Amino acid sequence: MSDWKLIYDTFEPEQETLREALCTLGNGYFATRGASPESEAGEIHYPGTYLAGGYNRLKTEIAGRVIENEDLVNMPNWLLTRFRPEGGDWLNMLAADILSYRQELNMKKGLLSRTVRFRDKQGRETTLIQRHFVHMDEMHLAGLETTIIPENWEGRLQFISSLDGTVINAGVERYKQLNNKHLSPIRSEAADEETISLLVATNQSRLHVAQAARIRVSSQGQLVETERQIVQQPGYIGHDFFVEARKKIPITLEKVVSLFSSRDFAISEPSLEAVTAVGHAGSFEDLLHSHALKWDHLWDRCDMKLQNSDRPQMILRLHIFHLLQTVSRNSIELDTGVPARGWHGEAYRGHIFWDELFIFPYLNLRIPVLTESLLMYRYRRLPQARLAAQAEGLSGALYPWQSGSNGREETQHLHLNPKSGRWLPDNTHLQRHVNAAIAYNVWQYYKVTGDREFLSTYGAEMILEIARFLAGITTFNQDLDRYEILGVMGPDEYHDSYPDSAKAGLDNNAYTNVMTVYVLRTALKAIEALPPKRRHDLLKLLDLEEAELAHWPDIIGKMHVVFHNDNIISQFEGYDQLMEFDWEGYQKKYGDIQRLDRILEAEGDTPNRYKVSKQADVLMLFYLFSAEEMQELFGQMGYAFDPAIIPANIDYYLKRSSHGSTLSNIVHSWVLSRSDRPGSLALFHKSLESDISDIQGGTTHEGIHLGSMAGTVDILQRCFTGLEFHDDILFLNPDIPEDLPQLSMRIKHRGNWLTIELTPESMTLTCDHCDLEATKVSFQNKIHHLNPGETLTLSCPKKNPKEISL
Repeated sequence: MSDWKLIYDTFEPEQETLREALCTLGNGYFATRGASPESEAGEIHYPGTYLAGGYNRLKTEIAGRVIENEDLVNMPNWLLTRFRPEGGDWLNMLAADILSYRQELNMKKGLLSRTVRFRDKQGRETTLIQRHFVHMDEMHLAGLETTIIPENWEGRLQFISSLDGTVINAGVERYKQLNNKHLSPIRSEAADEETISLLVATNQSRLHVAQAARIRVSSQGQLVETERQIVQQPGYIGHDFFVEARKKIPITLEKVVSLFSSRDFAISEPSLEAVTAVGHAGSFEDLLHSHALKWDHLWDRCDMKLQNSDRPQMILRLHIFHLLQTVSRNSIELDTGVPARGWHGEAYRGHIFWDELFIFPYLNLRIPVLTESLLMYRYRRLPQARLAAQAEGLSGALYPWQSGSNGREETQHLHLNPKSGRWLPDNTHLQRHVNAAIAYNVWQYYKVTGDREFLSTYGAEMILEIARFLAGITTFNQDLDRYEILGVMGPDEYHDSYPDSAKAGLDNNAYTNVMTVYVLRTALKAIEALPPKRRHDLLKLLDLEEAELAHWPDIIGKMHVVFHNDNIISQFEGYDQLMEFDWEGYQKKYGDIQRLDRILEAEGDTPNRYKVSKQADVLMLFYLFSAEEMQELFGQMGYAFDPAIIPANIDYYLKRSSHGSTLSNIVHSWVLSRSDRPGSLALFHKSLESDISDIQGGTTHEGIHLGSMAGTVDILQRCFTGLEFHDDILFLNPDIPEDLPQLSMRIKHRGNWLTIELTPESMTLTCDHCDLEATKVSFQNKIHHLNPGETLTLSCPKKNPKEISL
């Protein structure tokens, strides 16, 4: 097995859409699913090209209501290329006799290739070799190369290569009842003898998108002249031509494509720019060379190496690969967020949730300028978040659970349960904790980078406005002498109300309450971190008076957190009154019970009645905060927190989770890492398989799970290394599982590049040569100063696999 390549050696029709998602190629500006170029959308294939931030809204009447959804739009299919011997059948993998097959995603080069030898009904044997890329450096360009080798026949070979803007959004089965035609044709034309162009527009957001394709044919290194016919209809244009084919002589069609939109900088008009770009572009090979070079530079800083771990290493690189394709240098200033499912499909409609919480730690330590750019997506939507808070009668900023183009709440009012076929109310907009995640991300970026300019200009304002909103949703309970937060949802998502209650929301969700305290505390720290003049100006700008600020410590000191069984943090008030669930019975009845919410609703029941969780909720606190930080937070709230209760809480909630989210295994692996390393490692390996093996049983084909992919990387990067940042000091407390013989990676801390190599016995840090100051490294309560160009080697104490190290 190559740990740089994802390889498929057989054609499996039922696996094609999964493979198309996993083999998506992108560059942070646009992405194209790894569909075979001859295919069209249907039961077997789903080609899709998605422009970062390319959204459109449509209305549909469902269940007696008109609902509006904003979707990431499936843009014109630029891959479409068909061929056949004259008079024969167009290549159809289901009809052809496949003699050999190999599909290979080369992550080192960002290249998808396919080699097929097949026999048609007339006995003609043909070898097909295809390669394509989406250029990582020249963000508007992509390339497809198709080589045909007639193995036992000669004659005329027909090609049709097109740009198809008649596509619709049909990649998610449960959305198919919704209106899905987002593109309107504007213009298609032949720019010259070898170039065609297509211009379409989204029919609500009026986003103009242009593609141009330069199509050339060669054989044995020489260009082949062809007489081309234009095939054209509204929203579609292609070249149709014949080439004389000789036995064993390869014929190559080269298609270089550009994509521009009306949102781009430094352009006149998208079609003009698209045609100009392909006119000046180099050959497929020239472009592939510069594209692979860019990937080489990316891997130099972004790779993580596992010794003697072929499949885990390959999957880890696949996860990093998709991270870097979703957000890259090309994403900077695009004003896009990080969609939960990447730009790889239409699941969740391309919306941005809280997954940044799992994604930013990787970017912070390698390409922090990307984190800054993605945080600016949130800052630019601060006015919309303020309007949302005002609509609730509150000050500050209320960010949406689902965000798209302009930052309004995009959570649907109704969602479909595919098991019952019923449309149901969707209350997930009550997950106010997304606001805490944004504030947390801003502060973590500042802690890692020390970027005071960003904090001063943008970050502190977001933190303060989020703090104001969260303070505003608290209510004071005089009987308890504590503050409460009522009517919200936690990360679990299975529980959106109390049993038999018509009112949505739950009271005193522990995660939301504790995160509110964290945000209020962080807001006060952010104020102190600002230069005096900026502090004064910002407080004046926000009309944030001393009386309001003085109220926050009171909330911090009196926030209500509910416990049961003496030491178990209750997920929400009343959780302990819910019924225990028959896990064994349901597993026997259904097998896969990850989506218990759908199963129970189809039975006429609801998870609101049971102690069940879709994913970690309370345990998210142990994911985000160390035992020492938990002690500090709970201490400030007036609770005595003994770290010894952490394992009991982990055990309690782990037994009651269905892991209905791919993030669940990530969080549980993390929180188990210090008390049960074998259990932690087992969940880590399960997390690695989440998408590549589609362990949820049919979701990955709609789009990869980017938060889960990033989470696996972060477990290695921060969890197993004990990597933390406080002030300007890098703290390390490694606890590498025995089954991971060696881990090596590069990180960037306050401008210094460090190479870290870890084994269960030792740790080596090397600082690159540069003109910066020494890096302060804390290990076992001792501060080491690592100067540029120096290497530091430290011994790691042997730990019992079941030892609790809090």
